[in-house]
Amino acid sequence: MAQSAIASEALCGKVKLKAYFEVIMSIRNRIFSSAALASAITLGLTSQAVAQQDWDAINEETLRHFRALLQFDTSDPPGRELPAAEYLRDVLEAEGFEVEMLANNDERPNVVTRLKGNGSKEPLLIMAHTDTVNVDPAKWTFPPFSATVDGGYVYGRGAVDDKDNLAAGLMVMLELKRQGIKLDRDVIFLAESGEEGATEFGIEFMINEHFDKIESEFCLAEGGSVARVNREVQYAGIQSVEKIPYQINLTATGVAGHGSVPLQTNPVVRLAKAMAAVADWPSPIRLNETTAAYFERLAGISPPDAAARYLAVLDPATQAEADEYFREFEPRHASMLRSSLSPNIIDAGYRINVIPSEARGFVDFRALPDEDIEAFLDQVREVINDPTVEVALGARNTRPRGEARLNTPAFSAIEAGITKHYGVVTLPTMSTGATDMAYLRNKGIECYGIGPAIDREDAALGFGAHSDQERILISELNRFVRFHWDIVLQIAAEQ
Repeated sequence: MAQSAIASEALCGKVKLKAYFEVIMSIRNRIFSSAALASAITLGLTSQAVAQQDWDAINEETLRHFRALLQFDTSDPPGRELPAAEYLRDVLEAEGFEVEMLANNDERPNVVTRLKGNGSKEPLLIMAHTDTVNVDPAKWTFPPFSATVDGGYVYGRGAVDDKDNLAAGLMVMLELKRQGIKLDRDVIFLAESGEEGATEFGIEFMINEHFDKIESEFCLAEGGSVARVNREVQYAGIQSVEKIPYQINLTATGVAGHGSVPLQTNPVVRLAKAMAAVADWPSPIRLNETTAAYFERLAGISPPDAAARYLAVLDPATQAEADEYFREFEPRHASMLRSSLSPNIIDAGYRINVIPSEARGFVDFRALPDEDIEAFLDQVREVINDPTVEVALGARNTRPRGEARLNTPAFSAIEAGITKHYGVVTLPTMSTGATDMAYLRNKGIECYGIGPAIDREDAALGFGAHSDQERILISELNRFVRFHWDIVLQIAAEQ
């Protein structure tokens, strides 16, 4: 290459890097100035005086309730949430709350209570679930339902999914009543059953049979978290939308035969090729309000090389290169860009010397909220390009569509609370997994997923939601309760 060309390319690179840096600094300044403004406005004192709270006593009580809830084995299946529900009922009734236990299965009740406001604004719903996923006790350092305290942590199934939110929501309700807070909105507390795959007992039952008990303008629930790396808080993720889970069944058919005579029509081979084609296909990229804001804000707090990729994904002209990097090194980000496909199960053959006449594959399909499902299935058929492989939706406990807006008083209060308590940027996120907020968003309720600070390193160590073990720092549970308290006060208290 000629020296002039080299110099020109180097100059172009410097100009491009400078441009990226200027954009990043602009974003960073905009993020932090808007967060500071939101904090100044939203977390200003309410019009009523709030008594000085004894947070040491509140922390002690929080830990007591949290450990009690962890000690109930509410694994789902079978999901016998009754003991945890009775505990919540008893605590609330002892403080003068009127509590309802609503159920279509006596072992799986939903706990509902309400603090009345003046009715000038629509209600706020605080929601958490009482069930947990199952455990393999042999993989736990401490018994999974012992709620053992060790080294500043509490260990137990449900510690970060979702009995942290359950305990925090309980404490907020207790303090609102104890402090005699005057409310512009009713504040509703729902401790639901069945979130971990049995929604017919929980949120679906509540919406179909008792929606009037939980109808609200805003909802706070699980789905978000504050990320810590090397014990330093980095950012907060607030879930405002989620992908919709579906299952795609692939069925390859052919003629059965003897394994000693290989056949080109072998359904196992055809299915394997179809599964590989699905796995290799980069489905179309499509951003929404949440994911566009996520990548823009993430660029503002990232090193220059990473920030350049996060900005590149916002531009259709530069998306492909960034997406290629994400697919290899940041698969969660790749999944946030599109409706995703993950071939996870193959059911084929029954003995080694027989070519079967049928082979089936099952693909985890996580659709964007606005995806045209039938059109997407047609695209999958084109990618597979084999008429002997049938493509169809399979049975699955899915979720309805819905999305929360970012320009609401509730999101502003959350963002201001993050600034006050954690001092970091708020990233609106689209969850690649599923939560029960989808059912509420589908009914027009603006739902936001929040959560405590969790060490990112814990996932690799086997501690986390649905992992072999769960744990949470007591100090972060306490900070989450204070954050939760402040945002509820700002959303619901009389101004």
